[in-house]
Amino acid sequence: MIAALATPLLRFAGVRIEAAGRARAGSAPLLDDLSFDVAPGEFVAVVGESGSGKTLAARSILNLLPDGVRRVAGRIELEGRDLTQLSGPDMRKIRGAQIGMVFQEPMVSLNPAMTIGRQLAEGLQLHRQLSRGEIRRHSLAMLERVRMNDPVRCLSAFPHEFSGGMRQRIMLAAVLLLKPKLLIADEPTTALDTLSQREVLELMVELAHDEGAAVLLITHDLGLVARYTERAIVLEKGRLMESGTTRQILTDPRNPYTQRLVASLRGGITAGTAVPASEPIVVQVRNACIEYPGRPGLWRAGTPTQVVHGVDLDVRSGEIVAIVGASGSGKTTLGRAILDLKPLAAGSIRFDGIELARMTPAQRKQFRRSAQLVFQDPYSSLNPRLRVRDIVAATLRHADIDAAERAARVDAVLDEVGLASFGDRFPHQMSGGQRQRVAIARAVVCRPRLVVADEPVSALDMTIQQQVLALFRELQGQYGFACLFITHDLALVRQIAARVVVMSGGVVVEEGPVPSVFNDPRHKYTRELLAATPALEAAALVS
Repeated sequence: MIAALATPLLRFAGVRIEAAGRARAGSAPLLDDLSFDVAPGEFVAVVGESGSGKTLAARSILNLLPDGVRRVAGRIELEGRDLTQLSGPDMRKIRGAQIGMVFQEPMVSLNPAMTIGRQLAEGLQLHRQLSRGEIRRHSLAMLERVRMNDPVRCLSAFPHEFSGGMRQRIMLAAVLLLKPKLLIADEPTTALDTLSQREVLELMVELAHDEGAAVLLITHDLGLVARYTERAIVLEKGRLMESGTTRQILTDPRNPYTQRLVASLRGGITAGTAVPASEPIVVQVRNACIEYPGRPGLWRAGTPTQVVHGVDLDVRSGEIVAIVGASGSGKTTLGRAILDLKPLAAGSIRFDGIELARMTPAQRKQFRRSAQLVFQDPYSSLNPRLRVRDIVAATLRHADIDAAERAARVDAVLDEVGLASFGDRFPHQMSGGQRQRVAIARAVVCRPRLVVADEPVSALDMTIQQQVLALFRELQGQYGFACLFITHDLALVRQIAARVVVMSGGVVVEEGPVPSVFNDPRHKYTRELLAATPALEAAALVS
């Protein structure tokens, strides 16, 4: 139901949120005169880039604003009751019981020191008058509904024993056990692979529908908006830019900001160009097998678990090859082995014709300069105590160049990635997209032969993704390095790679040129990945 109701379930009316002291300084508010309604049972998306205020709006509903941030105007109503006027004890009765929230990273929001059973029981003990036996029955029934294998064992297990997708299912179970009227999902699948993402979101839709709950989905991913929501609200820098039905927002956006967001779905980058077979092979992988050691017993060594099985792969100079697959497929493990960060149990990996395991110390030193890695989360991989200029220069510390040439090369590469004036900043003073540009600059400053990019844009907004991908392609064309692009997002593969390798369960199930694999996938697993990629579906809608 999209039509306005006399009493909506949730109503924002002129909400204004500011950081402490900003009003006196004349700075813009964090959330400025925001007004919208959510009807009972409705699935609404709040869309925007990082810094748009969408998460702040969600947290303000539960009065969970960060320190130093306060609401200075407006009302937030639940079924006509103004939540902003409630006392602390009254608000605690609302949280969980009437409004539930699923956070972005379940490993952070689940208590690592408590069993799943205790965490599921916590809300029921606080808000429901149930016996211990009734709490256990309700918990087991909900774990079955979220399709957890062996719910009885799950109750006594800890969060670290589950994958990201399973942890998010457990979070969903904990929230929906209390049957809230409103479910707030704050980027609930950003950290998940495509298949897990689809499973969690479809489960959320199913359970919310069964319980009659409305859902407020906070996201920057228009693919998810297109697939799952009825209506969308678009925010930029704390202001409402546009609202309407999902189809109208995607097919006929009125606001220039919304138009830019929708344009990012189409992708401004064409598929990579296949390199001729005459180009030299930079990386050659043959029958690679990789194992993780098993857990040792009291009297015996642990049985190793093989995670990559007999993989063959060639990457030529100037080529971008994408490796795709769900979490646990072995793609990141293979990438680390190619960088000699993970030993092989069997098989061989050659770099420029030299086997990694047989390199001399001099050859290995040269290899370390010639093969670079771009990590998924630049904030974790950049030294917070170093300035940007020193972070980029660190890669050149063993290069045979003097200090003046080193400084000139650092300045040149910072200019190439659009950060010419950022050399004296620290990582925390930059946005996520800017930090990823620093990570790319650090990788290319030493003129590598190979760059392994491990999920380099998965944590970024869609428009920032496009900018970083365009920069990456531009630098790859300029320097001609070979690239292994590791991702779970097939929409990104379509935009950047010439060839794609699909992995499942540690083996290569399909590979070939991107157009042929996308248009005529031969393996069932590839078809499942394509079907689970909402950005492809949304791109088709807006094209």
